[in-house]
Amino acid sequence: MKSKILDAVGISAAVLCLIHCIVFPLLMIIPLGISHNPYIDLAFLIIGAVVVYRVTKNIASIWLKLLFWASLILILISVLADLIFEIHIPLIYAGAAGLITGHIINFKNHKH
Repeated sequence: MKSKILDAVGISAAVLCLIHCIVFPLLMIIPLGISHNPYIDLAFLIIGAVVVYRVTKNIASIWLKLLFWASLILILISVLADLIFEIHIPLIYAGAAGLITGHIINFKNHKH
């Protein structure tokens, strides 16, 4: 049951991250005086890392573990590039989509 809750939190965080990553650049077009804050992406990364760590401790499937960690690494690369070099790499979209997919698969594989 605890893993189902973690999957629900993971799906929610990854969807919010994806929405943030898609909508925020569109808001930058409108002159509202807002700027990109990479620390928001870092917060999503930390939440995702904690959830992925806790979920993958109990997963037997190697390919699902690989999907979770590969997706998290894609997000990490994108966030670090933004923090260090101020370059936005779109790997974060693939990482968020991978996390959403992994959590949905893991959620559906639970025995009810």
